Amino acid sequence: MIRVWGERIRRADPRWRDLGLTLLVQVATTIPFVVPRDPLDSPATWPAYALTTLGNVPLVWRRRAPVAAIFGMAAAGSVYTLALDGPGQPLPYAPLIGVYTMALLCPPRVRIAMGVTLSGLVLASVALNTGTARELLFALFVFAAAYALGRLQHTRQAYTAAVEARAAELERANRIEAEQAAARERARIAREMHDVLSHAVSIMIVQAEAGPVAVRRAPERAEAAFDAIAETGRDAMAQLRTMLGVLRADGAVRAAPRGPQPGVEELAGLLERVRGSGLEVSYERTGAVRGLPAALEATVHRVVQEALTNVVKHAGASRVSVRLEYGARELTVTVADDGRGPGSGGRGSGGRGSGAAPGGHGLIGIRERAAAHGGAAVAGPGPGGSGFEVRVVLVTSPLEVGS
Repeated sequence: MIRVWGERIRRADPRWRDLGLTLLVQVATTIPFVVPRDPLDSPATWPAYALTTLGNVPLVWRRRAPVAAIFGMAAAGSVYTLALDGPGQPLPYAPLIGVYTMALLCPPRVRIAMGVTLSGLVLASVALNTGTARELLFALFVFAAAYALGRLQHTRQAYTAAVEARAAELERANRIEAEQAAARERARIAREMHDVLSHAVSIMIVQAEAGPVAVRRAPERAEAAFDAIAETGRDAMAQLRTMLGVLRADGAVRAAPRGPQPGVEELAGLLERVRGSGLEVSYERTGAVRGLPAALEATVHRVVQEALTNVVKHAGASRVSVRLEYGARELTVTVADDGRGPGSGGRGSGGRGSGAAPGGHGLIGIRERAAAHGGAAVAGPGPGGSGFEVRVVLVTSPLEVGS
């Protein structure tokens, strides 16, 4: 309960808080006027009470004008001491709060000037009252304590503001990082969906276009073509279902199929489907053939898949070769065909060159995948200037320091 009320007071309008503080000080300064008094003490008169109240009023604007508030309190206190002989106060409540506020809010030059001025006022007040060293030391101590508390509060507020600013900056940085991570993930999923759909649709179109001809000339080949279309479609649907399942936010994500990403071993099935489109496909692996990390194997599969999709869609080729060269620290993937070279039409950034409509994503996606593994991709005319070749170098293990 106390914590709740403290939080409410902290969040209240500062003007209302200052008014409440003024009323609290007024209650404290009223006590000497209402408690029973010794007949020999100074009488508690209404003029003395009114002047005491007047000395508390400047607390209302202590935040807006702390120096003026202190001088207003000092003026009322001086009149009270010189003109009236009323009840004294155990402590100068209002001036102490004024000194605390001045130390909290005022710049160094103002604090120094006010320190000198207030020291003089304290000396004069003690001289007019008892003139004893005891009273002087007590007065200097309490005012110095009020000043110290004000500076400590200033330091605390500055520290709190710095911590809050740092927290806000970290929150902004985390939000930006999360947005960038989401953008990267969207780009990755877009690449995956592009590769899957582009490859599957291209193979299906080729098979479907060849189907009517095969029905008339070789019915057994037509049946194989339709089987290939069905198999390619089922494979594409399975992969899309997996990716879409990951994207779902409800509980159905747990039920989505979670098979491993296709890797090097799955290239055989990929090449067989391409052969079904009528292409002659050769495949070889050279060097120290070995297992690779799952992410790298998935990249190899997608690179070959996209390169073959481009061959099927754009090359007009009869033969295509796929070669994996295993080096000590890198893997080179080469896909070359004997079809049309770059610039022969229908070969944009997503196809096979730079001479046609832009907007494709095939070669761009291949380059992005290569860069993600510290490698690079080059696409251009094949050996002797004929056909088209995609060559991708992927880093399999980083260079060791000192090697």
